[in-house]
Amino acid sequence: MLDITLSSDRTKLCNGASRRDFLQVGSLGLCGVSLASVLRQEAQAAESKGAASTARAKSVILVYLSGGLTHHDSFDMKPEAPAEIRGKYSPIASNVSGIQVCELLPKMAGCMDKVALVRSGAHNNDHHETATNWVLSGRFGSPFGDYPAIGAVAAHELGFNGVLPPYMAIPRNPSFTWELGRSAFLGGRYESFRTGDPNAENFGVKDVAVANRDSTRDDRRKTFLSTIDQLSDKVRGNDQLATYDEFRGRAAEMILSPQAQSAFAIEKEDIKLRDRYGRNTFGQSCLMARRLVEGGVRFVTVNYGGWDHHGKIFEACDKKLPEFDLGYSALIEDLAARGMLKDTLVACFGEFGRTPLINKDAGRDHWGPAASLLFAGAGVQPGKVIGATDKQGAHVTTRPYAPADVCYTILDSLGVDPHVSLMTPDGRAIDALEEGELMTPLFS
Repeated sequence: MLDITLSSDRTKLCNGASRRDFLQVGSLGLCGVSLASVLRQEAQAAESKGAASTARAKSVILVYLSGGLTHHDSFDMKPEAPAEIRGKYSPIASNVSGIQVCELLPKMAGCMDKVALVRSGAHNNDHHETATNWVLSGRFGSPFGDYPAIGAVAAHELGFNGVLPPYMAIPRNPSFTWELGRSAFLGGRYESFRTGDPNAENFGVKDVAVANRDSTRDDRRKTFLSTIDQLSDKVRGNDQLATYDEFRGRAAEMILSPQAQSAFAIEKEDIKLRDRYGRNTFGQSCLMARRLVEGGVRFVTVNYGGWDHHGKIFEACDKKLPEFDLGYSALIEDLAARGMLKDTLVACFGEFGRTPLINKDAGRDHWGPAASLLFAGAGVQPGKVIGATDKQGAHVTTRPYAPADVCYTILDSLGVDPHVSLMTPDGRAIDALEEGELMTPLFS
Protein backbone atom coordinates (compact mmCIF):
# COMPACT_ATOMS: atom_id res chain seq x y z
CA MET A 1 0.00 0.00 0.00
CA LEU A 2 1.44 3.35 -1.04
CA ASP A 3 0.40 6.51 0.80
CA ILE A 4 1.41 10.11 0.36
CA THR A 5 1.23 12.43 3.36
CA LEU A 6 -0.70 15.52 2.28
CA SER A 7 -0.08 17.74 5.27
CA SER A 8 2.36 18.14 8.08
CA ASP A 9 -0.45 19.16 10.44
CA ARG A 10 -1.16 16.76 13.26
CA THR A 11 -4.28 16.58 15.40
CA LYS A 12 -3.56 14.73 18.60
CA LEU A 13 -6.08 12.23 19.89
CA CYS A 14 -6.63 10.95 23.39
CA ASN A 15 -4.07 8.18 22.89
CA GLY A 16 -1.40 10.69 21.90
CA ALA A 17 -1.33 9.54 18.29
CA SER A 18 -1.80 11.89 15.35
CA ARG A 19 -4.55 11.90 12.76
CA ARG A 20 -2.66 11.92 9.48
CA ASP A 21 -3.87 13.06 6.10
CA PHE A 22 -3.43 10.37 3.52
CA LEU A 23 -3.82 10.20 -0.19
CA GLN A 24 -3.35 6.62 -1.28
CA VAL A 25 -1.85 6.07 -4.69
CA GLY A 26 -5.43 5.30 -5.66
CA SER A 27 -6.13 8.87 -6.70
CA LEU A 28 -7.11 9.71 -10.22
CA GLY A 29 -3.82 11.54 -10.45
CA LEU A 30 -2.10 8.15 -10.49
CA CYS A 31 -4.98 6.09 -11.75
CA GLY A 32 -2.74 4.32 -14.22
CA VAL A 33 -1.18 2.77 -11.11
CA SER A 34 -4.25 1.96 -9.05
CA LEU A 35 -7.49 2.45 -10.92
CA ALA A 36 -6.60 0.15 -13.75
CA SER A 37 -5.75 -2.43 -11.12
CA VAL A 38 -9.18 -2.29 -9.52
CA LEU A 39 -11.33 -2.47 -12.59
CA ARG A 40 -11.54 -6.07 -13.71
CA GLN A 41 -12.93 -7.55 -10.48
CA GLU A 42 -15.36 -4.69 -9.95
CA ALA A 43 -16.71 -5.03 -13.46
CA GLN A 44 -17.04 -8.78 -13.00
CA ALA A 45 -18.88 -8.23 -9.72
CA ALA A 46 -21.32 -5.83 -11.34
CA GLU A 47 -21.85 -8.17 -14.29
CA SER A 48 -22.40 -11.32 -12.28
CA LYS A 49 -24.25 -9.95 -9.26
CA GLY A 50 -25.57 -6.45 -9.80
CA ALA A 51 -28.00 -4.71 -7.50
CA ALA A 52 -30.92 -6.69 -6.17
CA SER A 53 -34.38 -5.70 -7.38
CA THR A 54 -35.33 -4.83 -3.79
CA ALA A 55 -32.84 -1.97 -3.56
CA ARG A 56 -34.29 1.17 -1.99
CA ALA A 57 -31.19 3.27 -2.56
CA LYS A 58 -29.04 3.92 -5.59
CA SER A 59 -26.34 5.43 -3.39
CA VAL A 60 -25.36 5.89 0.24
CA ILE A 61 -23.78 8.93 1.86
CA LEU A 62 -22.31 8.13 5.25
CA VAL A 63 -21.44 11.18 7.34
CA TYR A 64 -18.97 9.74 9.80
CA LEU A 65 -18.37 11.71 13.02
CA SER A 66 -14.93 10.38 13.82
CA GLY A 67 -14.02 10.56 17.50
CA GLY A 68 -17.54 10.08 18.84
CA LEU A 69 -20.33 12.69 18.88
CA THR A 70 -21.56 13.72 22.33
CA HIS A 71 -25.20 12.62 22.28
CA HIS A 72 -25.98 14.51 25.51
CA ASP A 73 -25.10 17.78 23.80
CA SER A 74 -26.75 17.20 20.44
CA PHE A 75 -29.69 14.84 19.86
CA ASP A 76 -30.37 13.14 23.20
CA MET A 77 -30.32 15.95 25.71
CA LYS A 78 -31.22 15.38 29.35
CA PRO A 79 -32.39 18.78 30.65
CA GLU A 80 -33.76 17.27 33.86
CA ALA A 81 -30.48 15.56 34.79
CA PRO A 82 -27.98 17.09 37.24
CA ALA A 83 -25.67 19.77 35.82
CA GLU A 84 -22.68 17.40 35.73
CA ILE A 85 -24.66 15.27 33.25
CA ARG A 86 -26.85 17.66 31.29
CA GLY A 87 -24.05 20.09 30.41
CA LYS A 88 -24.39 23.77 29.54
CA TYR A 89 -26.63 23.68 26.48
CA SER A 90 -30.41 24.00 26.41
CA PRO A 91 -32.74 22.06 24.10
CA ILE A 92 -34.83 23.80 21.46
CA ALA A 93 -37.98 22.61 19.72
CA SER A 94 -37.68 21.23 16.21
CA ASN A 95 -40.24 21.36 13.41
CA VAL A 96 -41.51 17.96 14.56
CA SER A 97 -43.70 17.97 17.65
CA GLY A 98 -41.95 16.38 20.61
CA ILE A 99 -38.45 16.32 19.11
CA GLN A 100 -35.89 18.61 20.70
CA VAL A 101 -32.26 19.15 19.74
CA CYS A 102 -29.38 21.24 21.05
CA GLU A 103 -29.69 25.02 20.79
CA LEU A 104 -26.56 25.04 18.60
CA LEU A 105 -28.42 23.03 15.94
CA PRO A 106 -31.12 25.45 14.73
CA LYS A 107 -30.83 24.41 11.07
CA MET A 108 -31.20 20.78 12.05
CA ALA A 109 -34.20 21.73 14.17
CA GLY A 110 -35.73 23.04 10.97
CA CYS A 111 -35.27 19.81 9.00
CA MET A 112 -36.04 17.08 11.53
CA ASP A 113 -39.15 16.42 9.46
CA LYS A 114 -36.82 14.98 6.82
CA VAL A 115 -34.75 12.64 9.02
CA ALA A 116 -35.25 9.80 11.47
CA LEU A 117 -33.40 10.03 14.78
CA VAL A 118 -32.19 6.82 16.42
CA ARG A 119 -31.23 7.33 20.06
CA SER A 120 -30.33 3.72 20.73
CA GLY A 121 -27.08 2.88 19.02
CA ALA A 122 -25.23 0.56 21.39
CA HIS A 123 -22.19 -1.68 21.71
CA ASN A 124 -19.61 -2.47 24.36
CA ASN A 125 -16.32 -1.13 23.03
CA ASP A 126 -14.70 2.19 23.96
CA HIS A 127 -11.54 1.99 21.82
CA HIS A 128 -11.37 4.27 18.77
CA GLU A 129 -9.87 1.96 16.19
CA THR A 130 -11.68 -1.19 17.29
CA ALA A 131 -15.05 0.54 17.54
CA THR A 132 -14.60 2.37 14.24
CA ASN A 133 -13.79 -0.81 12.35
CA TRP A 134 -16.80 -2.44 14.04
CA VAL A 135 -19.35 0.24 13.16
CA LEU A 136 -18.01 0.59 9.60
CA SER A 137 -17.94 -3.14 8.86
CA GLY A 138 -20.62 -4.59 11.14
CA ARG A 139 -18.21 -7.26 12.36
CA PHE A 140 -16.15 -7.16 15.52
CA GLY A 141 -12.43 -7.70 15.09
CA SER A 142 -9.10 -6.26 16.05
CA PRO A 143 -8.19 -2.56 15.81
CA PHE A 144 -6.42 -3.32 12.54
CA GLY A 145 -9.52 -3.88 10.40
CA ASP A 146 -9.96 -7.60 9.90
CA TYR A 147 -13.16 -7.18 7.89
CA PRO A 148 -14.02 -4.96 4.92
CA ALA A 149 -15.99 -1.79 5.49
CA ILE A 150 -19.48 -1.85 4.03
CA GLY A 151 -18.41 0.74 1.47
CA ALA A 152 -15.88 -1.76 0.13
CA VAL A 153 -18.51 -4.52 0.20
CA ALA A 154 -20.86 -2.29 -1.77
CA ALA A 155 -18.11 -1.62 -4.33
CA HIS A 156 -17.39 -5.34 -4.58
CA GLU A 157 -21.02 -6.25 -5.14
CA LEU A 158 -22.29 -3.32 -7.23
CA GLY A 159 -19.27 -2.24 -9.25
CA PHE A 160 -19.20 0.88 -11.37
CA ASN A 161 -22.16 3.03 -12.37
CA GLY A 162 -20.41 5.16 -14.97
CA VAL A 163 -16.71 5.96 -14.86
CA LEU A 164 -16.33 7.15 -11.27
CA PRO A 165 -15.11 4.72 -8.58
CA PRO A 166 -18.00 3.14 -6.65
CA TYR A 167 -16.49 3.81 -3.18
CA MET A 168 -15.15 7.25 -2.31
CA ALA A 169 -14.09 9.11 0.83
CA ILE A 170 -14.10 12.87 1.41
CA PRO A 171 -11.58 14.21 2.22
CA ARG A 172 -10.15 10.82 3.23
CA ASN A 173 -10.93 7.76 5.36
CA PRO A 174 -11.20 8.05 9.15
CA SER A 175 -7.72 8.00 10.63
CA PHE A 176 -6.34 7.81 14.14
CA THR A 177 -3.01 6.03 14.17
CA TRP A 178 -3.77 4.48 10.76
CA GLU A 179 -6.53 4.56 8.17
CA LEU A 180 -9.80 2.86 9.02
CA GLY A 181 -12.81 1.77 7.01
CA ARG A 182 -10.61 -0.16 4.60
CA SER A 183 -11.29 -3.03 2.23
CA ALA A 184 -9.36 -5.59 4.35
CA PHE A 185 -9.07 -8.97 2.63
CA LEU A 186 -11.00 -7.75 -0.44
CA GLY A 187 -7.77 -6.02 -1.41
CA GLY A 188 -6.79 -2.76 -3.05
CA ARG A 189 -9.32 -3.17 -5.85
CA TYR A 190 -12.06 -2.11 -3.44
CA GLU A 191 -10.34 0.58 -1.41
CA SER A 192 -11.96 3.99 -1.31
CA PHE A 193 -10.88 6.78 -3.62
CA ARG A 194 -9.87 9.81 -1.51
CA THR A 195 -10.77 13.18 -2.95
CA GLY A 196 -8.76 15.46 -0.67
CA ASP A 197 -10.19 18.64 0.84
CA PRO A 198 -12.82 20.26 -1.42
CA ASN A 199 -12.58 23.44 0.66
CA ALA A 200 -8.91 23.88 -0.21
CA GLU A 201 -7.94 26.83 -2.36
CA ASN A 202 -7.89 25.85 -6.03
CA PHE A 203 -9.20 22.38 -5.16
CA GLY A 204 -8.87 19.85 -7.91
CA VAL A 205 -8.17 16.17 -8.13
CA LYS A 206 -4.88 15.83 -9.96
CA ASP A 207 -5.25 15.11 -13.68
CA VAL A 208 -9.05 15.41 -13.50
CA ALA A 209 -9.43 19.12 -14.00
CA VAL A 210 -11.59 20.98 -16.48
CA ALA A 211 -9.23 23.90 -16.91
CA ASN A 212 -6.00 23.93 -18.89
CA ARG A 213 -6.73 20.70 -20.72
CA ASP A 214 -4.83 20.20 -23.96
CA SER A 215 -3.99 17.33 -26.26
CA THR A 216 -0.32 17.37 -25.25
CA ARG A 217 -1.19 16.72 -21.58
CA ASP A 218 -3.66 14.03 -22.56
CA ASP A 219 -1.05 12.34 -24.74
CA ARG A 220 1.41 12.42 -21.82
CA ARG A 221 -1.16 10.76 -19.59
CA LYS A 222 -1.75 8.04 -22.14
CA THR A 223 2.02 7.52 -22.39
CA PHE A 224 2.15 7.27 -18.59
CA LEU A 225 -0.54 4.60 -18.68
CA SER A 226 1.46 2.68 -21.26
CA THR A 227 4.56 2.87 -19.07
CA ILE A 228 2.62 1.56 -16.09
CA ASP A 229 1.30 -1.23 -18.31
CA GLN A 230 4.87 -2.34 -18.91
CA LEU A 231 5.63 -2.14 -15.21
CA SER A 232 2.65 -4.33 -14.42
CA ASP A 233 4.07 -7.13 -16.55
CA LYS A 234 6.97 -7.30 -14.12
CA VAL A 235 4.90 -7.44 -10.95
CA ARG A 236 2.16 -9.92 -11.73
CA GLY A 237 0.39 -11.06 -8.59
CA ASN A 238 0.81 -7.78 -6.71
CA ASP A 239 -2.63 -6.67 -5.53
CA GLN A 240 -1.92 -3.02 -6.25
CA LEU A 241 -0.46 -3.53 -9.72
CA ALA A 242 -2.34 -6.47 -11.17
CA THR A 243 -5.07 -7.08 -13.78
CA TYR A 244 -4.54 -4.21 -16.19
CA ASP A 245 -4.96 -5.64 -19.75
CA GLU A 246 -8.37 -4.75 -21.23
CA PHE A 247 -9.36 -2.63 -18.24
CA ARG A 248 -6.52 -0.20 -18.80
CA GLY A 249 -8.90 1.57 -21.17
CA ARG A 250 -11.29 2.25 -18.29
CA ALA A 251 -8.53 3.91 -16.29
CA ALA A 252 -7.70 6.15 -19.23
CA GLU A 253 -11.39 6.97 -19.60
CA MET A 254 -11.54 8.03 -15.98
CA ILE A 255 -8.61 10.39 -16.43
CA LEU A 256 -10.09 11.99 -19.53
CA SER A 257 -13.80 11.65 -18.80
CA PRO A 258 -16.00 14.77 -18.80
CA GLN A 259 -18.12 12.97 -16.19
CA ALA A 260 -15.18 12.80 -13.78
CA GLN A 261 -14.23 16.38 -14.56
CA SER A 262 -17.77 17.56 -13.89
CA ALA A 263 -18.18 15.63 -10.64
CA PHE A 264 -15.14 17.27 -9.05
CA ALA A 265 -15.81 20.78 -10.38
CA ILE A 266 -17.26 22.08 -7.12
CA GLU A 267 -16.33 25.63 -8.13
CA LYS A 268 -19.19 25.53 -10.63
CA GLU A 269 -21.76 25.41 -7.83
CA ASP A 270 -23.73 28.55 -7.10
CA ILE A 271 -21.90 30.76 -4.59
CA LYS A 272 -24.98 31.05 -2.39
CA LEU A 273 -25.36 27.28 -2.24
CA ARG A 274 -21.71 26.83 -1.30
CA ASP A 275 -22.21 29.40 1.44
CA ARG A 276 -25.31 27.53 2.63
CA TYR A 277 -23.27 24.37 3.11
CA GLY A 278 -20.58 26.30 4.98
CA ARG A 279 -17.20 27.46 3.74
CA ASN A 280 -15.26 24.86 5.66
CA THR A 281 -14.00 21.36 4.98
CA PHE A 282 -17.10 19.64 6.35
CA GLY A 283 -19.60 21.81 4.53
CA GLN A 284 -17.85 21.54 1.19
CA SER A 285 -17.36 17.80 1.74
CA CYS A 286 -21.14 17.40 2.08
CA LEU A 287 -21.63 19.36 -1.13
CA MET A 288 -19.02 17.23 -2.90
CA ALA A 289 -20.83 14.09 -1.68
CA ARG A 290 -24.02 15.29 -3.34
CA ARG A 291 -22.12 15.89 -6.59
CA LEU A 292 -20.55 12.43 -6.48
CA VAL A 293 -23.81 10.55 -6.00
CA GLU A 294 -25.22 12.61 -8.87
CA GLY A 295 -22.31 11.20 -10.88
CA GLY A 296 -23.23 7.62 -10.00
CA VAL A 297 -20.94 6.87 -7.05
CA ARG A 298 -22.49 4.10 -4.95
CA PHE A 299 -21.00 4.80 -1.53
CA VAL A 300 -19.51 8.04 -0.25
CA THR A 301 -18.03 8.50 3.22
CA VAL A 302 -17.82 12.08 4.45
CA ASN A 303 -15.32 11.93 7.29
CA TYR A 304 -15.85 14.73 9.81
CA GLY A 305 -13.44 14.09 12.65
CA GLY A 306 -12.46 15.94 15.79
CA TRP A 307 -15.20 14.82 18.19
CA ASP A 308 -12.88 13.22 20.76
CA HIS A 309 -13.41 15.78 23.53
CA HIS A 310 -11.94 14.50 26.78
CA GLY A 311 -11.40 18.07 27.90
CA LYS A 312 -13.10 21.43 27.32
CA ILE A 313 -15.90 19.78 25.40
CA PHE A 314 -18.11 22.85 25.37
CA GLU A 315 -15.40 25.08 23.96
CA ALA A 316 -14.96 22.57 21.15
CA CYS A 317 -18.67 22.07 20.53
CA ASP A 318 -19.25 25.81 20.41
CA LYS A 319 -17.32 25.63 17.12
CA LYS A 320 -18.07 22.16 15.80
CA LEU A 321 -21.81 21.88 16.34
CA PRO A 322 -22.61 24.99 14.24
CA GLU A 323 -20.40 23.62 11.43
CA PHE A 324 -22.21 20.29 11.58
CA ASP A 325 -25.58 22.03 11.76
CA LEU A 326 -24.96 24.03 8.61
CA GLY A 327 -23.39 21.30 6.48
CA TYR A 328 -25.60 18.35 7.35
CA SER A 329 -28.88 20.28 7.14
CA ALA A 330 -27.82 21.73 3.78
CA LEU A 331 -27.08 18.25 2.46
CA ILE A 332 -30.49 16.92 3.48
CA GLU A 333 -32.37 19.94 2.14
CA ASP A 334 -30.39 20.06 -1.10
CA LEU A 335 -30.95 16.37 -1.82
CA ALA A 336 -34.65 16.79 -1.08
CA ALA A 337 -34.99 19.86 -3.32
CA ARG A 338 -33.36 17.98 -6.22
CA GLY A 339 -35.54 14.90 -5.78
CA MET A 340 -32.48 12.85 -4.87
CA LEU A 341 -33.40 12.01 -1.30
CA LYS A 342 -35.87 9.39 -2.44
CA ASP A 343 -33.10 7.11 -3.68
CA THR A 344 -30.10 8.28 -1.62
CA LEU A 345 -29.69 6.90 1.89
CA VAL A 346 -27.95 9.38 4.18
CA ALA A 347 -26.64 7.93 7.44
CA CYS A 348 -24.78 9.79 10.18
CA PHE A 349 -22.97 8.36 13.21
CA GLY A 350 -19.62 7.96 14.92
CA GLU A 351 -17.92 5.07 16.65
CA PHE A 352 -19.63 5.66 20.00
CA GLY A 353 -21.23 8.30 22.24
CA ARG A 354 -19.71 10.10 25.21
CA THR A 355 -19.93 9.48 28.95
CA PRO A 356 -22.89 10.90 30.87
CA LEU A 357 -20.68 12.39 33.57
CA ILE A 358 -18.59 15.42 32.68
CA ASN A 359 -15.05 14.68 33.86
CA LYS A 360 -12.58 16.78 35.84
CA ASP A 361 -11.23 18.31 32.62
CA ALA A 362 -14.68 19.53 31.55
CA GLY A 363 -14.88 16.81 28.92
CA ARG A 364 -16.71 13.58 28.24
CA ASP A 365 -14.94 10.26 27.66
CA HIS A 366 -15.61 7.34 25.30
CA TRP A 367 -18.95 5.58 25.79
CA GLY A 368 -20.03 2.55 23.73
CA PRO A 369 -23.35 1.74 25.47
CA ALA A 370 -25.29 4.68 23.98
CA ALA A 371 -25.11 6.87 20.87
CA SER A 372 -27.38 8.85 18.57
CA LEU A 373 -27.64 8.15 14.82
CA LEU A 374 -29.42 9.91 11.97
CA PHE A 375 -30.95 8.41 8.83
CA ALA A 376 -32.72 10.01 5.88
CA GLY A 377 -33.92 9.14 2.40
CA ALA A 378 -34.40 5.91 0.45
CA GLY A 379 -37.63 4.92 2.18
CA VAL A 380 -36.71 6.08 5.69
CA GLN A 381 -39.82 7.42 7.38
CA PRO A 382 -38.92 10.97 8.44
CA GLY A 383 -39.83 12.82 11.61
CA LYS A 384 -39.45 9.75 13.82
CA VAL A 385 -37.55 9.08 17.03
CA ILE A 386 -36.55 5.45 17.43
CA GLY A 387 -35.20 4.02 20.68
CA ALA A 388 -34.43 5.74 23.95
CA THR A 389 -31.85 5.97 26.71
CA ASP A 390 -32.32 6.25 30.47
CA LYS A 391 -32.56 9.52 32.41
CA GLN A 392 -28.78 9.92 32.42
CA GLY A 393 -28.30 9.00 28.76
CA ALA A 394 -26.08 6.16 29.90
CA HIS A 395 -27.83 3.04 28.66
CA VAL A 396 -30.35 2.16 25.98
CA THR A 397 -33.76 1.29 27.37
CA THR A 398 -35.72 0.80 24.13
CA ARG A 399 -34.80 -0.78 20.77
CA PRO A 400 -31.01 -1.12 21.03
CA TYR A 401 -29.23 -1.32 17.67
CA ALA A 402 -25.79 -2.86 17.33
CA PRO A 403 -23.25 -2.07 14.59
CA ALA A 404 -24.30 -5.19 12.69
CA ASP A 405 -27.91 -3.93 12.54
CA VAL A 406 -26.82 -0.57 11.16
CA CYS A 407 -24.57 -2.14 8.53
CA TYR A 408 -27.22 -4.72 7.65
CA THR A 409 -29.71 -1.93 7.04
CA ILE A 410 -27.33 0.07 4.85
CA LEU A 411 -26.33 -2.92 2.70
CA ASP A 412 -29.94 -4.06 2.42
CA SER A 413 -30.96 -0.57 1.27
CA LEU A 414 -28.47 -0.87 -1.60
CA GLY A 415 -29.89 -4.24 -2.56
CA VAL A 416 -26.76 -6.04 -1.36
CA ASP A 417 -27.32 -9.29 0.54
CA PRO A 418 -25.84 -8.59 4.01
CA HIS A 419 -24.84 -12.23 4.24
CA VAL A 420 -23.20 -12.39 0.82
CA SER A 421 -20.22 -14.72 0.80
CA LEU A 422 -16.86 -13.00 0.27
CA MET A 423 -13.72 -14.91 -0.60
CA THR A 424 -10.43 -14.32 1.18
CA PRO A 425 -7.15 -14.57 -0.76
CA ASP A 426 -6.56 -18.03 0.70
CA GLY A 427 -9.92 -19.28 -0.58
CA ARG A 428 -12.00 -19.09 2.59
CA ALA A 429 -15.62 -17.91 2.32
CA ILE A 430 -16.66 -15.26 4.88
CA ASP A 431 -20.07 -13.66 5.05
CA ALA A 432 -20.11 -9.87 4.83
CA LEU A 433 -22.08 -9.95 8.10
CA GLU A 434 -22.46 -12.88 10.46
CA GLU A 435 -25.31 -11.28 12.41
CA GLY A 436 -27.58 -8.24 12.37
CA GLU A 437 -31.10 -7.51 11.18
CA LEU A 438 -32.99 -4.79 9.37
CA MET A 439 -33.88 -1.73 11.44
CA THR A 440 -37.52 -2.04 10.39
CA PRO A 441 -38.87 0.95 12.38
CA LEU A 442 -36.91 3.19 10.02
CA PHE A 443 -39.13 2.14 7.14
CA SER A 444 -42.54 1.69 8.74
